[in-house]
Amino acid sequence: MSLALVINGQNRSFDNIVPPTTLDQVVGAMDLKGDRVAVEHNGRIIQRTQWEETSLASGDRLEIVHFVGGG
Repeated sequence: MSLALVINGQNRSFDNIVPPTTLDQVVGAMDLKGDRVAVEHNGRIIQRTQWEETSLASGDRLEIVHFVGGG
């Protein structure tokens, strides 16, 4: 069984993650730097300090914004 999410409007499956899982596990599996992204889970912005406590289930929707610096 894999975890199936909708991320930024696209279906995505995580075969290496078995539910129950948390938001920080998914961000890590996507190789994203946690200090450079903001995440909305099912319409609610989740503070980074709550990622370890935020459970995800198949069918959940995530919007992930990656911050890019420049000069």
